[in-house]
Amino acid sequence: MSLVGGVVVTHGQLANELVSAAEMIVGEIHHITAVSIGWHDDVEVAREAVAQAISRVSSDKGVLLLTDMFGGTPTNIAVTFLDNKDIGPIEVVTGVNLPMIIKLSAQSADDTLADVARRVRDQGQKNIYLASDLLSSGKN
Repeated sequence: MSLVGGVVVTHGQLANELVSAAEMIVGEIHHITAVSIGWHDDVEVAREAVAQAISRVSSDKGVLLLTDMFGGTPTNIAVTFLDNKDIGPIEVVTGVNLPMIIKLSAQSADDTLADVARRVRDQGQKNIYLASDLLSSGKN
C-alpha cells in the first residue's frame, strides 16, 4: 500500500516531539518522520537532513513537508524541494500542529498528494479554538 510520505520540519525539537505525540495517540507511523533544526545548525547540513528524510518516506504518491512557521528556516529549506524533479512530487504546508500529523497518518491509499495536503491543512485550521468562546456559547 503506497501512502503519501510526511516529513515534519521545525525549529528545535518540536518536530520530534510532535511525531512522538502522534505515535502515542495512533501507534507507530512508518510513513512520517521528523527533522529538527537547531539554532546553530548549518543551513546546507539541515537541507541535506531534510533530503535524507524525504528519501526515507518517499513513495510514488509524493511527500508532504509540514513546517512550523511560514518564513522561518525550516519552511525556507522545505520550499527548495518543490520544483526538484529528481525526488518526485512535494508539497509544503506551514503551521504544523498535532491534529495535522494525526490526519496525515490516517490517509487512504487512494488519496493523492494534493488531496492529503488540503485535508491536512484544513484539519490544522479546524482545530484552532479560543476555548472561552466555546465555553460561553452554551450559556446563552
